[in-house]
Amino acid sequence: MTLALSLAIFAVTYGLIVSEKVDRTAAAILGATAMVMLHLIPHSVALEHVDLDVMFLLTGMMIVVGILSETGLFEWVAIFIARRAQGNALIILIGLLTATAVLSAFLDNVTTVVLIAPITILLTQILDIPTIPFLVLQALFSNIGGTATLIGDPPNILIASKSGLNFNQFIFHLLPAVLLVMWTVLIFIAFTQKNLLRTTPAARLRIMQAHPELAITDPVRLKRGLAVFALIIFGFCVGHYFHIEPGIVALAGGFLMLVVCGAGIHGAMEKVEWETIFFLIGLFILVGTLEHVGVFAILGDVMFRTIGHNLPLLAVSILWISGVLSAVFGNIPVVIAFLPLVKAIIPAYFAPLGGVENADPLLVSSVADPLWWSLALGSCLGGNGTLFGAAANVVVAQIAKKNGYHISFLTYLRYGLPVTIASLCICTVYVYLRYFAFVRFS
Repeated sequence: MTLALSLAIFAVTYGLIVSEKVDRTAAAILGATAMVMLHLIPHSVALEHVDLDVMFLLTGMMIVVGILSETGLFEWVAIFIARRAQGNALIILIGLLTATAVLSAFLDNVTTVVLIAPITILLTQILDIPTIPFLVLQALFSNIGGTATLIGDPPNILIASKSGLNFNQFIFHLLPAVLLVMWTVLIFIAFTQKNLLRTTPAARLRIMQAHPELAITDPVRLKRGLAVFALIIFGFCVGHYFHIEPGIVALAGGFLMLVVCGAGIHGAMEKVEWETIFFLIGLFILVGTLEHVGVFAILGDVMFRTIGHNLPLLAVSILWISGVLSAVFGNIPVVIAFLPLVKAIIPAYFAPLGGVENADPLLVSSVADPLWWSLALGSCLGGNGTLFGAAANVVVAQIAKKNGYHISFLTYLRYGLPVTIASLCICTVYVYLRYFAFVRFS
């Protein structure tokens, strides 16, 4: 009864969000509230499922971006990029998407889209080209790039904590797959989205005649803000060595910038997209309830019972099932649910061979690692499937809304679904060829 009711509430809430007949933030909060009020999940457990690091990260970076935007920095960057590319939309698109992927690998995808989305909007306005496709593609590439490293995407951080895999191993095993996906998608975009990339001679002339230095409206505040921003980036880079989460770095940096730049607290709070914050809180509780009542555990158990000990099929199944579920439910809760499943598969695989403790460590690694990499690829890239698959997607949609553009669920799906299917297909071939085609397990 509890399981069925939880699924029913989730389905109704998801339907309301997708239909857009009800404000999606209101729908998410009402659905989450219903889960708690009906005692499907204890209040304290529901709050544990809200990722405070993501909340702090968003709040801090929104304050940072809000303060820097008042100095004219983003206009300067947009004009500078457009002039360097001589108004060529294809070069600008490839440059923006590549930069998004690279930054997402070494910062994180939410921070990256908060920083780059305003620049993207300004560039498309200057060049008079469609804004929404650029923003959606940017969300997609933030998730693709974040897949490549341990710190780029929250699912990878969770996987590393349970598997013992290190930073260099993530790059060595995941970067080739990410590059294959990234360049395949870029080539596809270049050949199929020509209407998206057409600029008028007047727009190109306007770009070449523009003077980026005139965009800076407050050089003193800009210098102070950039100094604090440099500290924030430094904190992101070294914070994990001191066990300081990115959210704490961003929140502290945001309020430090507020003080250093002399910005008012009320003005800074207005920069925070509270609608996005509460929407994500609602989603975290909704999906957390499904995890609490055992939905994901049941799915995992069925998968293992059906597939058994066929390792290549098991790895590919983890890739696709985690990918599909991440698109629907979001990749963080899906990874949390899959972690104990993968950890249980490894000793079960070696049980007929005398147990893990009696097996060759290299053999154990050759069995376990492909399962972890399949989970990382599936969950991170699967998050591209729908608007709610990853936090970065929701943030981009909200930034678009703030600037007068509406990214609907179906609009995002038109780009996200094909990219996700193509990504998972590429990764299927990659996983099989790299880990199984030339290896014999006994």
